Amino acid sequence: MRILYLLLSLFLSQSLMAQKGILVEYQRSSNNKILESQDPTLVYANAEQTVITSRKIVNGEAKTPYEVFVVKRPSNAYYKLTQITAQQQIATIDSSAINKQKLEITTESKKILGYTCYRARTTVNSNSIDIWYTTELKIKGGPSDLGQNLGFVLEVVRNGNSAVTASKIEHLKTWPQALSLPANLTYVDDLTYKDLLWKSRFIQIPIFKNEKISFSDDSKSDSILRFAQGTVIVKKVKIPKIAAGQNVFIQLIEKSKGDAYDRTGSVFIIPQDQQLSFLDGMQQGMNTLPLYDNGNGKKYQGVVRTANYTPILELMRFFTPFGVSQFNYLKLKGKTWQDSVVYRQDITELASAISDQEVYVGTFIGNYDKNGHEVSLELTVHPGFDNKQGLKKLLPIFNTTNVMEMGGQEYGTMFDKEKGLEVTFELKEDASNVQLRYVTTGHGGWGNGDEFVPKTNSLFLNGTALFSYTPWRNDCGSYRLSNPASGNFSNGLSSSDLSRSNWCPGTVTYPIFIDIGDLKAGKHTVRVQIPQGESEGTSFSSWNVSGVLVYD
Repeated sequence: MRILYLLLSLFLSQSLMAQKGILVEYQRSSNNKILESQDPTLVYANAEQTVITSRKIVNGEAKTPYEVFVVKRPSNAYYKLTQITAQQQIATIDSSAINKQKLEITTESKKILGYTCYRARTTVNSNSIDIWYTTELKIKGGPSDLGQNLGFVLEVVRNGNSAVTASKIEHLKTWPQALSLPANLTYVDDLTYKDLLWKSRFIQIPIFKNEKISFSDDSKSDSILRFAQGTVIVKKVKIPKIAAGQNVFIQLIEKSKGDAYDRTGSVFIIPQDQQLSFLDGMQQGMNTLPLYDNGNGKKYQGVVRTANYTPILELMRFFTPFGVSQFNYLKLKGKTWQDSVVYRQDITELASAISDQEVYVGTFIGNYDKNGHEVSLELTVHPGFDNKQGLKKLLPIFNTTNVMEMGGQEYGTMFDKEKGLEVTFELKEDASNVQLRYVTTGHGGWGNGDEFVPKTNSLFLNGTALFSYTPWRNDCGSYRLSNPASGNFSNGLSSSDLSRSNWCPGTVTYPIFIDIGDLKAGKHTVRVQIPQGESEGTSFSSWNVSGVLVYD
């Protein structure tokens, strides 16, 4: 179905249909090189109006969403119109965009397509803009809103290297009748217009909206599963097909509703590819899952891959700040607390685990507060730049983050033995360009605990050293405004300022990608070794590590 062109019959009468005008075609270039495969800008102009569109829009070949711009004279009202979908259009009017421009007029001149053009200069968002315009066409217009009052703009150059330049001028005998506007066009304010246009360019997949995560059984919902006394929420979500080259982001917004402390959080999916899943342990008891034994007398439930079980796949590790929102009444001079914390992360490498599937998505915040925290979670899928790059293959192999902490799952304390965490997995086929997506955070919140003591993480593959590094964050003070309830010390520091083992209150802990190379089909063993600190009384250290093989 040919989409109606979003142009300007709103401002045309039958008498105007026969008036003369011009059509100017523009090409974009970078560093004097014409950009390939571009959709040339087309500008239709007469004494009454300027219409800024493109060749594909005029030919009915443009993909939605697309924009058309109109300047109506003599008021210089600037109309922006967007075809959101084949059925939905929106528009807005800016009455001041053109008249308020501050332009520096110079005497410099040059010829463009035989017309003498003069140079005007301005600055937009710290970008230097040169506007080359002519008065010889006796009509005003141009490829953007810039310089519309000067004459006809035949070239706009940004920062001296990116240009939009007229390549052809055609004098029209009649005004095209195809310039039409749907009668049911919806006009909105400029901010709403920008928001609707922006959101129309990508796919939004809402998962949780203002959901409570707290140590309580009070919250109930037909669509949301709650486990571990309400500290874990899970929802089954249908994810559309994710095409090669698209980008996938996850975003979580968190507020305290009563808990004042920095807490471990995790967003994850529960793979359903084997006989057993983590959901079985949630519903039937964690001890129904495979148990890992490092020889220290403890049993660790559901943390490693086995022949019939896949551990949870972590999408994002995050940490709550000290009481953001709920404790904002704790005033300090010169501090204006954030209303919430937004955690946002690119998880494109994990797209194949969710593409075109119904998946169980969960969020965990470890806390013992009846009011706890409030979270909103969404996935977004965005057009990419490299559609030749296919989705990566994945193999989750371990995750010691005890998201079922309040449901009896053991802490990740297996690193108190030299064996540490060891898992043997099997590749069904040869794998190339293999990486281990590794996330690690140390815990033990007292002076000698591993939270505050740097510890080297050593990884081994098939008995050979693979990678070693010391995870550490020393930028925690950057997030002070998210931590209203953070304790203040006599030395002038706040608890939220202190450096930690790869995390800060109010931040995401990002994965590192460890290059492995090519792996043959068959069994392989990965071991993670960390010199976990000794317990002091009831205080103990632990490590939350997760690992997923990512490969072609």
